[in-house]
Amino acid sequence: MHIYRSHVLVCGGTGCHSSNSSGIENKFNESLLEHKLDTEVQVIMTGCFGLCEHGPIVIVYPEGAFYSNIEIDDVEKIVEEHLLKGRVCEDLLYHDAIEDDKTIKSLNEMEFYKKQKRIALRNCGVIDPENIDEYIAFDGYKALEKVLLTMEPQEVIDVIKESGLRGRGGAGFPVGIKWQFTKDAVSDTKYILCNADEGDPGAFMDRSVLEGDPHTILEAMTIAAYSVGAHVGYIYVRAEYPIAVNRLKKAIDDSREYGLLGKNILDTGFDFDLEIRLGAGAFVCGEETALIASVEGKRGEPTSRPPFPAVKGVFGKPTLLNNVETFANITKIILDGSEEFKKIGTEKSSGTKVFALGGNINNTGLVEVPMGTTLREIVYEIGGGIPDGKSFKAAQTGGPSGGCIPKEFLDVEIDYDSLKAIGSMMGSGGLIVMDEDTCMVDIAKFFLDFTVDESCGKCVPCRIGTKRMLEILENITNGKGKEGDIERLETLARSISSSSLCGLGQTAPNPVISTLKYFRHEYEDHIYKGKCDAGVCKALTSYTIIAEACKSCGLCTKVCPVDAIEGTLGKGPFKIDSDICINCGACLEKCPFDAIVLG
Repeated sequence: MHIYRSHVLVCGGTGCHSSNSSGIENKFNESLLEHKLDTEVQVIMTGCFGLCEHGPIVIVYPEGAFYSNIEIDDVEKIVEEHLLKGRVCEDLLYHDAIEDDKTIKSLNEMEFYKKQKRIALRNCGVIDPENIDEYIAFDGYKALEKVLLTMEPQEVIDVIKESGLRGRGGAGFPVGIKWQFTKDAVSDTKYILCNADEGDPGAFMDRSVLEGDPHTILEAMTIAAYSVGAHVGYIYVRAEYPIAVNRLKKAIDDSREYGLLGKNILDTGFDFDLEIRLGAGAFVCGEETALIASVEGKRGEPTSRPPFPAVKGVFGKPTLLNNVETFANITKIILDGSEEFKKIGTEKSSGTKVFALGGNINNTGLVEVPMGTTLREIVYEIGGGIPDGKSFKAAQTGGPSGGCIPKEFLDVEIDYDSLKAIGSMMGSGGLIVMDEDTCMVDIAKFFLDFTVDESCGKCVPCRIGTKRMLEILENITNGKGKEGDIERLETLARSISSSSLCGLGQTAPNPVISTLKYFRHEYEDHIYKGKCDAGVCKALTSYTIIAEACKSCGLCTKVCPVDAIEGTLGKGPFKIDSDICINCGACLEKCPFDAIVLG
């Protein structure tokens, strides 16, 4: 085995790929060859490091130099200065990657990472996801070996039960109990199904695990199959994830070649194999019965329950269905034991949770924190706070099925029960932060518009009811709101929630319900005062120039797209013609004297 003195890890997640990380990898290899360093330094394309806001990211070991926002033109400098001369390129380092005394910080010392606990993401950004040997070197397939050689199926399920692991797909159902139901089901054929159909706006947790550590999902699914008595599995992943799909395919091929999938795994007589099923991107197919229908080649529509998939799932046979993040916890639990896992998190929500942190936040990216971490810690310590010094207004968790958490709950502990208590939910892990300039009525409209578009149309409450709610919200944001609209929204929300067939319809009104609960005054201002304080709803927004503050500089006239601003340079205040103004806000942003205001 060849020994390298240095390793250059290049982020290979989708976000960094979109910023040409593959070109950066190629440039490193070319430059190393040119400087005759190719036998001393190895370049490795990894999965996502998590700090997506500052990608592409490159980490050089053994120093651990964390370079951010790297471009192809930076590569030659890193090779010549750092890898050839041994001088770290301080100007290219992430701002929090170096101490005042010029020593390099480890990842665990950086603000973004220090409060994280990586279990599901433990190998992402650490190994080459397309190299099975690297996965094995990091204890890969040890859990499978332990299970097949030393444990009975019921023993495995008992360990999962004792760990307190709850499903990370959103509902939080105890995983061990679900496994037990499937094991106890009587059938000659059973299936394992992995839900990788990640449809929430802004969510990319499962995608990152599949891209950065695909073997951990294969190993966990094989362990699950042994535990419940299944021999065939499917990974249902959306076709919009080409990097994840390609890495999964290679991982499956390599695992078969190593005897870790297929017939007679590890010479134990146990057979299990996997196939990939590509989804077309329908949000409703994240619901388990709709997903099963899609796997079978049918239209992705939900069916009523019971029977549940553990009794009647794929092709009418008992099926164990967990999502990617749930499976990503399994091998760690098997190797370390249930007690170690329970030490992390809270009494009723053990372990960690992965969040896709987005919106008005400085450190957009992927984070994994112990259950019980407060929203304030995630937003202000890990997330780096709100850009431009603006104040926090709310956070949306659970995507279109979730709710908004207002600033008075910044110190709420993030776990299943705490979020449910304040009218939100964990969901699969999307966490969208909103600042003071956000209109909560518009946010509710955005999520409901998504749900209306993604409804399969099978049941009337979801198909018609959500459309009626959206029409009311559109009227409100277009200045056409009227007396009784709020009450109509509440009535429709209750009806849809109680009578829709599946979880998509039952939770579709949640964004409206939670914004009405905490931001009802914004709805009232839109309807009764004809104003949107955030300046988002253009029909309810107007701009005025304060005469005393205007310096007659004319900058506002240069950016106005419809010539709605009148005045003469240096000769008195300018004025905005409200009949022409389209309320785009360009003048407000451009004015250096704060002479232009809303309203």
